[in-house]
Amino acid sequence: MPQLFKSVIATLAILLLTGVPLQAATIAVIGTGDVGGTLGPRLAALGHTVVYGSRTPEAGRVRELVQRTPGQASAASQARAAAAAEIVILAVPASVAVEVTESLGDLEGKLIVDPTNPFRFTDDRLAVRTIADSMTQRIQAAAPGARVVKAFSTLSYQTMADPAIAGGPVTVPLAGDDRGAKEQVAELVRALGLEAVDVGPARYAREIEGMLILWMNARLNGRGFDYHLRPTPDGGL
Repeated sequence: MPQLFKSVIATLAILLLTGVPLQAATIAVIGTGDVGGTLGPRLAALGHTVVYGSRTPEAGRVRELVQRTPGQASAASQARAAAAAEIVILAVPASVAVEVTESLGDLEGKLIVDPTNPFRFTDDRLAVRTIADSMTQRIQAAAPGARVVKAFSTLSYQTMADPAIAGGPVTVPLAGDDRGAKEQVAELVRALGLEAVDVGPARYAREIEGMLILWMNARLNGRGFDYHLRPTPDGGL
């Protein structure tokens, strides 16, 4: 069974079992690689309208992605996609995320989801950070009127497609300065069959990006894992 079909079936099963209410939004997925090509179809299966933002919206691979995305999916330039949406997912490499953000036009009031991770590989094939702050802070600075939330940056696109492959719960840490925006993203996370935990304001996105470094290096050494941050009964107090 194709992976996309399995992920859509998994999404529908979650809706049937949990009764998650659908509050449909138009979501711009900027980028059509592994992350964008996974989140787009899954979010569309939840009832959202997905518009892919691409530098080449007429390319064959983008057309194919639109065709396999449920609902009224479409593709446009990155700026047009962002203009049409309430939620913008920056599914682009960290190295171009700020440049792309600045090219999207007026983002005032929009919710921007930042799944990017700034890293490079060393000579011994280990991942290391490339910036001292966080991509979330840089994206927020590039779009001061937007509400930026770090999310979906500590798991593989395969687990995004089908959380059941992890063999148990998977946690998506969130960071951002707008509590309401974080709750909106948490609702999306939960609807996708994952767990969400708010770890604080945007400056703590740096620590989430560090979690990716640990995750990646463990996988590179054959000790892969998925994060599950289990709440304590008393909240830790």
